[in-house]
Amino acid sequence: MPLALLALAVGAFGIGTTEFVMMGLLPDVADDLHVSIPTAGHLVSAYALGVVIGAPLLAALTARMSRRQVLIGLMALFVVGNAVSALAPGYDSLLAARFVSGLPHGAFFGVGAVVATGMVPPERKARSVSLMFLGLTVANIAGVPVATLMGQHLGWRATFLAVSAIGVAAIVALALLVPRSPAPAGGHARHAPAAGLRGELAALRSVPVWLALLTTVAGFGALFAAYSYVTPMLTDAAGYAETSVTLLLALFGVGATAGNLLGGRLADHSLRGTLFGGLTSLAVVLVLFPVLMRAEWSAALAVALLGMAAFLTGSPLQLMVMEKASAAPSLASSANQAAFNLANAGGAWIGGLTLAAGFAVTSPALAGAALAVLGLAVAAVAHAVDRRGAATAQPGRVVAGHVPQTSEALRH
Repeated sequence: MPLALLALAVGAFGIGTTEFVMMGLLPDVADDLHVSIPTAGHLVSAYALGVVIGAPLLAALTARMSRRQVLIGLMALFVVGNAVSALAPGYDSLLAARFVSGLPHGAFFGVGAVVATGMVPPERKARSVSLMFLGLTVANIAGVPVATLMGQHLGWRATFLAVSAIGVAAIVALALLVPRSPAPAGGHARHAPAAGLRGELAALRSVPVWLALLTTVAGFGALFAAYSYVTPMLTDAAGYAETSVTLLLALFGVGATAGNLLGGRLADHSLRGTLFGGLTSLAVVLVLFPVLMRAEWSAALAVALLGMAAFLTGSPLQLMVMEKASAAPSLASSANQAAFNLANAGGAWIGGLTLAAGFAVTSPALAGAALAVLGLAVAAVAHAVDRRGAATAQPGRVVAGHVPQTSEALRH
């Protein structure tokens, strides 16, 4: 695998750390800025809003630029956002800085995935995406716990300065390791040059692209319906002390890392099969959650299995969106990152509805299982649309609402 993937993983590590560390620092930030914890929680929402807005917007605005330059520029914006967060004099300025920090998130992963797949042979595309995502999953194992401890002992501002330093390291790595015209070993660059704004927007008019995006929203909504409430499940249902939760969440990161690497490897053999298998596994794990939460050992196993099953689908979902917009993948790939964050917000909201209705503390997991089944249904519809498109498309002819797929994409 090209060393350039390491540069992408370093950037992903920094992004993953800053995205999730705020959850652990909320009490410290609230106390220092003299706001309530619910008010401080808006800092998490501001980052997510930045991702949803920034992913398609920045991808569209940079459509004609070199993807290498785009990645470096996005990481520079990331550094600025986190540095301003560290120096923010008050709550309002920190809220704005968190929004700015979230802007480059989706576009970085979206454009990065296009660059990663363009540097490897076809049989390693999904694996290359999973190696970039490796930085994100490792952030949950090491980056977030270490950054949280740093913030608790040195102050929350030190955490954001440290994240800025990671961003600077990522810029250096991108500048040194990502070639100006990425190409796989022994071949020529296979990804098409930037298609321009018109071409990127045209790709978003494709029905298969939107079905792939909806699969992402439903599939990862299933994860966040349960994961958003995993702490009360572990304490109230499984009987763990609150002090043990951080270590248990690291188990989620371990499972996510394993699932991400396995999903990338399997998807290179069967993209569609890995997606269906991952969503089915996620539904099964979530259905079993109420039973597994009855004992400490099985609850710990459930957390790890949840991470593994969910991230089995990460690389396949990202690659599928890119395949459906093969002529102009950058905007669609970035939009998929916005879909991940919509899944985060929507899944948490749906899971919360079950608790508000008075159901058991493990009920969000069952709501998540229903979302996973919905994701399977959308994926099945997408598969049917692909088969119909393959049967009716003729050379040189575009079926209405369908971007022509390569033979390689259709085999998946």
